Parts: sequence; C-alpha cells; structure tokens
Amino acid sequence: MVRELPVAVIGGGPIGLVTAIGLAHYGVPVVVYEEDDRLSLDTKAGTILTRTLEVLHRYGALDDVLRAAVRVDEIGELDRATNTSTLSVRTGDLTEDTRYPFVINIPQHELEPLLRDALERKAPGALRMGHRLRTFTDHGDRVELTLDGPAGEVIQEAGYVLACDGGHSTVRRLLGITVEGKTLEDRYSLVDLKVDLDLANPRDYPYLAYFGDPQEWMVLVRQPHCWRFLFPLGPGRPEPTREEFAEKVARFIGETDSMEILGTNIYSVHHRVAETWNVGRVFLMGDAAHLITPMWALGLNTGILDASNLPWRLAWLFRGWADESVLAGYEQEQAPVAIKGSGALAEAARANMGRRAEGAPAMGEGNWGNAFTRALLGVKLDVDGDGEWSMVKSGDVPLPVTAGDRAPDLPVFGPDGQTYVHDLCANSFVALHFTDARRQPNIPGPTRPGLRHYVVSRWDAPHDSGLRDRALFDPSERLRRRLGVGEDVVVLLRPDAHIAAILPAGDPDAVVEKYRSIVGAAASVPVPAS
Repeated sequence: MVRELPVAVIGGGPIGLVTAIGLAHYGVPVVVYEEDDRLSLDTKAGTILTRTLEVLHRYGALDDVLRAAVRVDEIGELDRATNTSTLSVRTGDLTEDTRYPFVINIPQHELEPLLRDALERKAPGALRMGHRLRTFTDHGDRVELTLDGPAGEVIQEAGYVLACDGGHSTVRRLLGITVEGKTLEDRYSLVDLKVDLDLANPRDYPYLAYFGDPQEWMVLVRQPHCWRFLFPLGPGRPEPTREEFAEKVARFIGETDSMEILGTNIYSVHHRVAETWNVGRVFLMGDAAHLITPMWALGLNTGILDASNLPWRLAWLFRGWADESVLAGYEQEQAPVAIKGSGALAEAARANMGRRAEGAPAMGEGNWGNAFTRALLGVKLDVDGDGEWSMVKSGDVPLPVTAGDRAPDLPVFGPDGQTYVHDLCANSFVALHFTDARRQPNIPGPTRPGLRHYVVSRWDAPHDSGLRDRALFDPSERLRRRLGVGEDVVVLLRPDAHIAAILPAGDPDAVVEKYRSIVGAAASVPVPAS
C-alpha cells in the first residue's frame, strides 16, 4: 500500500522544496503542504555552499539557480580594526573534487521561487499553498493527516510524513518530541543595502567576507543586486533605526557617496536539536530537527544534507528495492553531522568572529582543507554505524577517501562519451571496479535492482571484450589517483555520492552482500531477465 500513497512534506521552505524535488527525481509521489498562501518574502539565508549545488544538480534543479546567483571563489576574513585581510579561503583549489569549485550568493526569497518552479516541472500540482496541518494519526501502514485548506478541512493519507516545517515545527510538537539546546542572547540584524563598492567607492572586498572584532563583528555578502550586512545585536538592544543601520555599516566600510537601505530583518538565533528525528512513519528534517547557529552558511546548507540523504532511501523502499531498515540510516548519519559537526563548527566560527580565546579553532592549516570544509564537501557519514564520521579536512593537498566520504566528482569516459562520477550514481548504487580492462575481469551485469557495476581503467576496453557497456576509461588514472585507492579495488557509491564501502576486487559477491546489508533483504531479489 505504501507505494500507492504520496509522501507528505510539511513545509514549503527551501528544505521542504528540495526534499520534494529529490523525491520527484526518484519517481516517488509527493505532495507539499505549506501553511502560508505565498512563499517567504523575508530577507534570510543568502549563501549556498558547493555541496548544496551538487545536490541541486543531482535533482535537476541547479541551472536556474546558478543563472540567478553570484558565484564566489574567495571567502575572506578581515580584521575590523585594521580593515586588513587575516585569511582568504580560495575555493579554486577544489577543481579535482567538484564541478562547482565555488559557492554562490542568492537571497532566500529569490531562491524559493526557483525551487518551486523546479518542483512544478517534476511534479505538477505537488505544492499546496495555504494548507495548515492540524493533526495526524500514524496507523502503522499509513499516516492520516488533517489540514485546514483554503476551502476548509482536508483529509489526506500519506505513506510517510516529512516534517520540514521549521524551528517551531507543528509536527514535532504533535509528536511530543523535546528539543535540547539554547537560544543565544544576541540576536542577528540583517540589512540589504544599495551601495556602490565597485566604482564610486571601490573596496575590493571578497564577495563573502567576515570582519572579526571583539566588540562588533560583521558579515558582508555580495548579493546579485545589492550588498548584505549581518551584525550581532546585543541582549536587550532595540532594533536599530535606518540611520543607525547606516552608521553601523559605515563604521566597517567607511563613508560612501550614497547608500540606500532596501530591507532589514532581525531574528533570534538558536542552537537546538530534537531528541529524536523519527517516530514511526514520521521524520524530522532541517530546522525541525536541528536549529544551527547560521554562521558560515551552516544553517540552511546543513538542512540540505538531510534532503540529500532521506529521499533516495524512500525511493528504494517505494521501488521495492529495500525494506524499511534502510530508513534507519538517515538519523544515524545526519544527527552527528548536525549536532557535533555543523553546530560545533558554527559556534567555533562565532567565537572566532568575536575574537574570543575560549573558542575552538575554526580553521586548520592548508587552503585545500579549509576550502573543502567551508564548501561542505568534507562531510564523512557514519555509513557503518560505528561512530566514524567527520566534516573537517585539513592540509594543502587532497586526501585519499575512506568509507563514508563524499566521492570526488571527476570526469570519466563511457560508451557514450564523457560523464561524471556523480551522474553515474545519481539514480543507482554504482560499483567502480578499478582494474585492468585488458584482462577481461569478471564485471557483473545488472543482477540486483538498484546496483550497477563498471570496470574503471586507463586501458579502454577492447570492442571484443564484452565489457564496452560496463567500462569507464580513466585517462592517466586521474579518478583512481584522486580517490587514493590502489589497483584491484572496488569503490561502492551510493545515490547521494557517498562511498558505502571500499572492497578488494575479484569478489562480486562481496559487493552484493555489502549492498544487501545497506538496503535489506529486498536486494537479494535478482533483476528479472529481459
């Protein structure tokens, strides 16, 4: 019955929309309920990190976002007192890791309509505005929702419910899930300004710059059509007037010939995490599961990691390729990243901005490691349930990968020409057998649903080898060398491009057994002969 019912996403913000786009990408029926009658007009999150760009690409929703955004290849840190650079992280060092060696700036109220349009293309009519969730009942085999819609009460049955309804989540409250953490004493004040820092008042600031100061720090963001400034607002301080906002900005960037305030927003900052993210057929995602201090763009972008992890699991379940055990990996993998990873890193960054000595180091040695971490490419998931995870890399050169790491996205050449690693696994598990294609290795065909095998070699597979449809040409062994693996090794990739396992080559049964351990007994069902 589950495959006949849609997945209900509660909340039509960025996390809910990207989650729904992901489900539609995998062919899972989905409906999104948003209580407001229009998308958010608030001036909110403005920086999208590289890992989020990769997720949007996988789901076919990136091109319009890139067209509307400003691309940034330098993240700067400056000392407010001297107005001099103290550190510059250059994302151009990531060209051996990703097709998108940059981050982008785009305000949330411009991002959301683009995500809405992408969802409409993939799942017409899936977004239902003006629908407020009142209550729901989990019947064990389905969830019954009661909502207040524009025309009155709406009753909807769903296979699963995904709560993407923010920090004040109705779903979380109805489940009785407690939230642990704190609300910061400082609030954050955000102002968008029309000011010319390019010609009339050239400053040469990076498009994403962090001004550190023990008294008053600031974040400066170049948006497509304006500059955005973010400040802390001390406890009990009233909202600044427009004149006070302008004076505050001038203390950082100096006097300018003109300045126009386009909009302001003041919001409280939380660091809170739900005690559990899953009850029955209901899952918490994004701010409903974890409210992260929004430093280094780790708020929204950490939520996108949730939207990268759960949809493929539900897809395998809906397709009959997995049993419900596959869903347990979602919280196991994402919770430590949000709580101990993004949360701790954001707090360390905030302490660093305030020049507080008690703050943990927020940056390491080496530009590659800092860029990899700041782009959110360094997330290693606990894929084996052994507590091994991380999100920080260091050093000047790319490191070899291990199980749980996100795989680098480099080009290889297949029967139809150039393709990229992440595109190979965008809708399937993929086993990459690094071995000599001339020796006609035993590379299985599609014998299990949702799992494909390829031989990867610097030797192009001969046409009479029987391997041409399962062969990837890797000139100069660029991909193998970047992975840091030896010859005669199998790298098993998941649909979210994280590495599920690294195994010895020559034993295809070991690959299948690892796949079965991830998705459950359904993987034991062979693919029917065509």
